[in-house]
Parts: sequence; structure tokens; C-alpha cells
Amino acid sequence: MLQLSSAGKRFGPKLLFEDANWLITPDERTGLVGGNGTGKSTLLKVLAGVETLDYGTLTRVKGMTLGYLPQDGLALRGKTVFAECLSVFDHLHAMEAEALELTTTLSEKDPKSKEYAAAAERYSDIADHLHVHDIYTLDSQVGAVLGGLGFSKEDWSRQTEEFSGGWQMRIALAKLLLQKPSLLLLDEPTNHLDIESRNWLENYLHDYPNAFILISHDRYFLDVTVNKTVELWNKRMHTYHGNYEKYVTQKEERRVQLMNTYKNQRDRIEALEAFINRFRAQATKAKQVQSRIKELEKIERIEVPEDEATIHFTIPQPPASGRTVIDVQHLSKQYGEKRILEDVSFSIDRGDRIALVGANGAGKSTLIRMLSGLEDPTSGEIKLGHNVLADYFAQDQYKVLDPAAKMLEDISGIAPKVPQTELRSLLGCFMFSGDDVFKPLGVLSGGERNRYAMAKMLVSPANMLLLDEPTNHLDLRAKDVLLDAIRKFSGTVLFVSHDRYFIDGLATRVFEVEDRRVHIYPGNYEDYLWRKQGGPDKVAASLTSASVSVAVPVAYEAPAAVAAEKSAVKRLNPIKLKQLEERLRFTEEEIPRLEEAIQAAETRLGVFASAEESQRLAAELDALRASHAAVVKEWEELALALEGQESAV
Repeated sequence: MLQLSSAGKRFGPKLLFEDANWLITPDERTGLVGGNGTGKSTLLKVLAGVETLDYGTLTRVKGMTLGYLPQDGLALRGKTVFAECLSVFDHLHAMEAEALELTTTLSEKDPKSKEYAAAAERYSDIADHLHVHDIYTLDSQVGAVLGGLGFSKEDWSRQTEEFSGGWQMRIALAKLLLQKPSLLLLDEPTNHLDIESRNWLENYLHDYPNAFILISHDRYFLDVTVNKTVELWNKRMHTYHGNYEKYVTQKEERRVQLMNTYKNQRDRIEALEAFINRFRAQATKAKQVQSRIKELEKIERIEVPEDEATIHFTIPQPPASGRTVIDVQHLSKQYGEKRILEDVSFSIDRGDRIALVGANGAGKSTLIRMLSGLEDPTSGEIKLGHNVLADYFAQDQYKVLDPAAKMLEDISGIAPKVPQTELRSLLGCFMFSGDDVFKPLGVLSGGERNRYAMAKMLVSPANMLLLDEPTNHLDLRAKDVLLDAIRKFSGTVLFVSHDRYFIDGLATRVFEVEDRRVHIYPGNYEDYLWRKQGGPDKVAASLTSASVSVAVPVAYEAPAAVAAEKSAVKRLNPIKLKQLEERLRFTEEEIPRLEEAIQAAETRLGVFASAEESQRLAAELDALRASHAAVVKEWEELALALEGQESAV
């Protein structure tokens, strides 16, 4: 369908890639990966025909169609959202109008005439084409895609120019998905999507009938959508079969193999050179020496590329806070007549790692800004616990930076006791090396300034981190390092992220903002989805009001069924077995946490404050005990199920 041969591309004096060969087939489902600046977006533009190659050739099959979505920069105007999306079918509507004209011709011409035969043949071709494209369901197709990408029905009749840049990109993505080109080229399609829209897009691409190539820094998204991974690394293209997880494994295997081959070659070269140097002057060994010199000249030296630049850092461990970090009571927020949050109550304990999720516009950023003290609630109370030091990282944190300040001087100003060598090492971890540290902040891109803002935040320790999209502008490797660093952080973290892999790897609880309420779920995002989809029997306990629902884990039915029939144990597939093992580890960690929470609630209940407070604490204690009993029961069933699996080996 499309082929690159010996392709190369430069960006000014910098060589991005060379000698790239790629045969793109009709069933292509590929993730294009690589570090920032390696040329991924440029390569996608080359495939789309937006840019040309400096070396090599690009060949396309006649009749193929291409659809390209850039990272940003598209702006639409002059139509409603629905009309703009429906416009991708203008050619079908034109054919429908032509078919109507042909019916007139057929009614007027002699059935035996050539004109009638030609009109009949054309009418038949058009009818077949319209049938294949299901013209009578075009409106419903548009509605389904717009709904999946987060547009409400009220949005459909709004003018496209009323929407922000991120929503404009959603409209452009909707148009491409409706067109269904032979090859879909998507550059960071999830950048402007919330989790719900990402989940929908995952399912859409899973069923997409044609080929697609996408760039994404969302590891989970790549894992569930692609079956091949192409990496740009060290100015070369490397192909791996499988999703991102398999790519990581295969790449490490290749690296180990390369290092072993390199070592063996070095040993052989050293042996040859030692023989030549030792016997060069001896006439009796002249023939053997010449033979080894020729062998040495023929060896094609293996080059080991430099290690890839990644972010390595450790978040400074802060002073300990009190047990309760934040206590929120009857919180409400509205802007004019628009209500964002209503009567929300919850508490955050020391060591919690909380993912704040919900659709765009649900109020996540508003809530995190109120918790940081940047916005006041309309009503209700937010109490910080003992010795809580909070630090807030915004999506657009770079906007608060002084554009005239030089990077090293600016970060030194907030950490005067930290040696500049250490500060430069920290900045180097965030891909600022050499003379970059002397640049004014104003010359950096938005993404670079956000990376710097995160480095600046990490210099001064805080024991409560409030992070709004901390992984924006980080590549996949950088996200992994950031995830590992926050896991080792001893303080408390509440974060907003649309990255499924990041949430799954970090969260111990999920706070969902929906319908002006906050619903609390234990575990990571997978646990949250499992409960949302009806995995457990939902047991809700009202704490202070109906504003907070606590999804209490109960027995996991699948392992219970397995355990009940140990005499006829069915061997589970490795993926299902891994899920059971992860659930078992989660319950083992959750049980002592709940026991501590029960003990703390019992202690608070023993100190009388008021009748209302005693009732609230009693309800909270009942909910915790029910949750504890359910988790213990689940742990027992999981343990039995896994024991049965071991016996079935």
C-alpha cells in the first residue's frame, strides 16, 4: 500500500533518520515510538505527504486514501459541529443527487437506447456505492463518533469556532474517523482526550477496518491498539512485532544480544591485534600475520550506541505530616449559575496516592485548585492537617514563570543552599544540558518550560503534592522514571492524569468527579473500572451526606467459583492468572490499611464532640468494617483459586 525505501530526512544540519525501509500493508496497526526529537512527527508528515524526503523514495499504491491528524494547529469555522462532521460525506450526498437526476433520465429515455443503458449502468453503480457506505445511517454515524469523543448533543448545534484548540482537534479527529481512509496517520490523538474518550477511541481503533499508524506517549493506549512497534532510535528505524509491552521486552533482548556480540567481536579483535603485534617482526610467522591482518580489515565493527537520554531523579523525602492530610466537609463550588460541585465531603490520609478522574469539565481541575488554596469554595470547609506542606503543579505551570529569568539563576533563587552542580544535574535529568541551563525561560517551548517547572517544584520538598497532568510533555521513558520516583515518595499525592498506565501504576485510591459529586473507589484504575462495570455487588455507605459514595469491595466471584470446584479446576490463561495474582497483592495491602483506618475511627469515636459527629463517625466505622470483611473474604477466595491453579499444573 505504501513503501519507504532507503529513506532519510534532515532537520537543518541535524540528521533525524536514514536508510529507513518500511512496507506498510493494508492490515498495518503500528505504534511509532522514540524519544523527543528523534523525528517521529516528521516521519508521519513524510508518510502523509506534508513533507518530502531528503534521501530515498516513498511509493504509494494508486487509489489509496490517507488521513492525517497533526498534534495541534487545526482550526475550523463557519459550520456547526454536526454539519462540519457531516461534510465528510458531501461526495455521497452529491452521488445521491446524481442518482435522483438519473431516475428522470430513465423515465424519459427509450429503454432500448444507448442513453438509457448508460444511465442504468451509472445508476446501478451509484446505488451499490451508497449501499456499501450505508447512506441512510450517516447522521447516526456522526452522532456516535461525536458522542464517543465527548461532545454532548447540545454541542452539535454550536459553531466550531466557539470551541477551544483541544476541542477543535477532537472535531478534526471525528472527521477523520468518519472518513475511514485506507491509512490513518494519528500524531498524539489522545493529547486532548479525557479517559472516557480515550477508552472509546481504543475500542474504535480495535474495530477499525483499515490500516493505521499512530504516535502516542500513552503506554496503555499503545498496548491495547497496536500489534507492531516501529522505533526511531540512533537515526535508524527498528521494527518490533507486538504491542509496546512486547517491544520493551524484545528491545532489551536485542540489547543484550548486541552487547554479547560486541564483546565477542572485541575479544576476537584484541586477539588478532595481539598476535599481529607479537609476531609482526618474525619472518616465519609472516604468512599467519598477513592472514590475520586481512581478517582484521574485513571485520565490520559493531557500534554500540550511546545510552538514551532519560530522566533519573528522586523526589526529596519531605518531613512527615499528620495522619489526616486534608479533610473536606460539605464543599460546594459554582461559577454564577453554573454548579460544579455540591456538598462534597472526604478525607485524605498520609501516604495516599489518589487519582482524580472524570470527564473534561466535570470539575477535576477546579477541585485540585481549591485543595491547593488557589480558589475558594462557594461553601464548605477544607482543613489541612498537622504539618502539611502542599505544593501544586498546574497543567499550564509554565505561565507563572518569569520569561526573562535564566534557568539556572531562577532555580538557584529558590534553593540557595543547594550547590549549582547538583542543580545542573537535576536539570540534566529533565533534558536540559550544557548551555541550555543559561537560557532565558522565555525562549523555551511550552513543553520545555513545563518540564523545568516540575524540576523547580522538586527542589523544595513538600509532603503533599497536587499534580494536574504531570506527564504532559514527557515521553514514554520519562513517564516511567517519573512513575518510579513518585512510587518511592514518602509523602501524599493527589493527581489528575489521563494516562491509564500512569494511574494504574501509581493510584491506591480513585476519586471520580461526576454529576457534581465525588465518588471514592479503592485501588487503581483497573479496580475502579471493574467496580463501575458491576464487578462487585456494590455496597454503598453514606458518610456525612449523599455527596460521597464509597464503593466497598466484596467477594470476587470468578475465583470463588473456581475454588468451589477444585475437583475440576480449569487452567486459566496467563493474563487471567496474572490478574488474579495482582488482585491478591492488592487485597494483602488493603487489609492492613483498612485495619488502621478502623482503629483510627474507633479512637475518634471514643472522644465525644457532638451527637451529629458521633453519628457520622459511627456510619464511617460501619462502612470501614464492611469493607474490611469484604476484602478479607475476597483475599480468602483469591488464595484458594490460586492454590487450585498450582495444583492444576
